Amino acid sequence: MTTAKYVKDSRTIKTNLVLPNDTNNHKSLFGGILLKHMDEISSIAARRHCRTEVVTASTDSVDFLCPIYQTDSFCLEAFVTYVGRTSMEVFIKVIAEDLDTGERRMAANSFFTFVALGSENKPVPVPQIIPQTEEEKILHESGKQRAEARKTRKAHNKELTTAISTLKPWE
Repeated sequence: MTTAKYVKDSRTIKTNLVLPNDTNNHKSLFGGILLKHMDEISSIAARRHCRTEVVTASTDSVDFLCPIYQTDSFCLEAFVTYVGRTSMEVFIKVIAEDLDTGERRMAANSFFTFVALGSENKPVPVPQIIPQTEEEKILHESGKQRAEARKTRKAHNKELTTAISTLKPWE
């Protein structure tokens, strides 16, 4: 088994401008654009933790807490909060900043799960995680509960997919 790593070793931060092409008719950032940035930064955090290829396995509900406007920048922060044998949970928080006033607000957050891949794209074990700050400890301590909820949700989705796939409504 590989050596445990500190949460801070995976911490990744990126700040972006909101450009006109990234906005909707409300002059706020498209949710899909934000999701792309969240997936990118969380995959970097996951790779920093395991130092191998990773693949996105799931995303928990993304909570869009407030709009991010064209006059804002948005800062994404991601870090590994919990690990299984071959998977990692990454927390992503998004802070919007009004560049005219300096006001900052939490705009979104979510947990993404990644699987570490070795040669032949097969899952490989990942290092355990060592939380240090109060935020890291709170997120780590509740990680097992979120992992169990994901397993339950995945099993339900498999059953649902099996049930509806025989209907073939696309034909």
